[in-house]
Amino acid sequence: MMSKQNNYLEKAKNHPLFSGTSAAELEGLLEQCELNSYSRGDKILYAKSVREGLLLMMEGIAEVCVDTGQEPTDQEVLEVLEAGEIIGFSSLADFLGEANPHEVNYTVEVNAAENSVCLHIPYTVLEARWSDEGVRDYMMRQVAVRLREVYASLAEQVRLARQWGESDPFIRRVQDLMNQPPVTVTASTPVQDAARYMVEAGVSSLLITDRNDQLCGIITEKDIVSRVVSAGDSGHLTAEDIMTPEPVDVSRSAYYYEALSKFLTNGVKHLPVTDKGKPLGMVTLSDLLRKKSRGTFDVLQKIEHSTAENLHEVKHAIYGVLDKLIEDDIPTLHVMEVITNLYDRLVRHCADLTVEKMAEQGYGKPPVSFVFFVMGSGGRGEQFMLSDQDHFLVYEDIHHEQAKDVEAYFSTFGIFITKMMEAAGYKRCQGDMMASSGKWRGTITRWEERLRTWGLRATNENILLGHNFLSFRYLYGDEELEGKFTQMVKEQLNKSRIFLYRAAEQEKQSPVPTLDHPIRALFRMKRDKIDIKKQALFPLYHGLQLLGARHGIVEGTPKERISLLEAENVFTREFADDLLFAYEVVLSIRVSQSWSRYKRGEENSSVVHFVHMKSREKEELMHALKTIRSLQNKTLAAFGIM
Repeated sequence: MMSKQNNYLEKAKNHPLFSGTSAAELEGLLEQCELNSYSRGDKILYAKSVREGLLLMMEGIAEVCVDTGQEPTDQEVLEVLEAGEIIGFSSLADFLGEANPHEVNYTVEVNAAENSVCLHIPYTVLEARWSDEGVRDYMMRQVAVRLREVYASLAEQVRLARQWGESDPFIRRVQDLMNQPPVTVTASTPVQDAARYMVEAGVSSLLITDRNDQLCGIITEKDIVSRVVSAGDSGHLTAEDIMTPEPVDVSRSAYYYEALSKFLTNGVKHLPVTDKGKPLGMVTLSDLLRKKSRGTFDVLQKIEHSTAENLHEVKHAIYGVLDKLIEDDIPTLHVMEVITNLYDRLVRHCADLTVEKMAEQGYGKPPVSFVFFVMGSGGRGEQFMLSDQDHFLVYEDIHHEQAKDVEAYFSTFGIFITKMMEAAGYKRCQGDMMASSGKWRGTITRWEERLRTWGLRATNENILLGHNFLSFRYLYGDEELEGKFTQMVKEQLNKSRIFLYRAAEQEKQSPVPTLDHPIRALFRMKRDKIDIKKQALFPLYHGLQLLGARHGIVEGTPKERISLLEAENVFTREFADDLLFAYEVVLSIRVSQSWSRYKRGEENSSVVHFVHMKSREKEELMHALKTIRSLQNKTLAAFGIM
């Protein structure tokens, strides 16, 4: 390890920031620096971290991101940095002592795209080297190049915004849309093997790489049919013999509209995603079309410009988008993503209005860092119509002498934001699971005590509270505090095995209905309906929550949890796909039936009557319930319950 560290420091010595110094001076400068390692996905810099120097990339790749205001994980990548490049030029104005006229600083976040090593160079080192003309020249050139790239990117986005119309999907990066990893074979792979790999992976194309792992060709199903099957005999053909050489590809950092343009101008349906010639993933035309969303920009404007007096108008605008998405027959999970993004913006706007209103009324600004979480359908990312409020508040631990004032502030905040969301169309939770209740707000320590109590007293009521709590999702506030809170929840659940066991026992008392017979037999059995929420969706949620908690996964939408449990090898790829299909089917039925009732002016209900379903929907439901029942059985088995 020490040898590795020395290698990095040796590299740093040759960097323009340090070159030309004496051995003694260099040693003193490097002693002030700090070498840090990051795993893929780690945050190198939080958006609101105080900038106290520069970061020199020694190894790996980092992505500089800005929050898009949607999901915390749905960020816009501004630039990709590699070894030898520097992070932190935007804070040089502070170092140089320039006054900041902005009340709000829109800082970026830096994430490790690969395992990375960074050297933190404090401003004291930069100050010591600033008298060197070579250092100043280097910094000026780097800033000039970075500024040129920013202006070029900004100009391109303005031009394309006018051409296409501003819309969230059009400013997404290809890396956020691609399927990864790609299925690749070498040029010498026999055609029969290549075809088998395509079938086994369930893909419609293969990427061909050369000896240096560089993309050199592509094979599609059409190539197999036209160049092999129609010939009648594959003989000794290899992938190289039938591939399309030098395929059109797209960079991982390209925008949505760039990829769409490549599809339309080149007449292809498969677009390899590459980084310096190396294939990283695949994006198809259907992938992009699924990201298309109508009318979202108008709604975003309505949300951002709304006031406490006209918040209620936003609901109808969002319902308009929902109606169009359902009318266009967009896949339900994608509909949920679009609508959830809009509701998330609405709730964040409610939080902003609450902070502003409290300041105007003399309560001041938040005294300490805090985080606002949503639960229930909002937490699961599947709210399509405004329902009851489900949310809670966490704030930083405080000294005893501050406690009264801080608690008074957040007590008022909880009341204000509940009223603000009510004005927007959210009903109050009948169970009072809202930040306006003292039971659903508090410091991290208070929440730790609360979870410990639930764990020690695993009553039916506490298990019910636990299930609702475990659908939590971060929506507003300090990200670092959110990270601490989530880690605390993981630790408490790890200590509360009896709570998870009791929750699993409850699942055994509510088995998923068995519909193994042809669906028409249900009528002879006089079972003509099902509560799609209680008998299908709840078992799915609870199974994912319990298995997730057992493996340190305590937040995320059902779709995200399925993916994470697959990554932990709890689910096979095949079972994860089956679960996603089951989730899509059941949620689709729930959404379509509820939306139809709403448009007819009928009272909402999660009870689905089979007579209102098409034959295909009935068959899909039968298979979906079978998969969810398998999940329930896996959950019981994981806790030793037979």
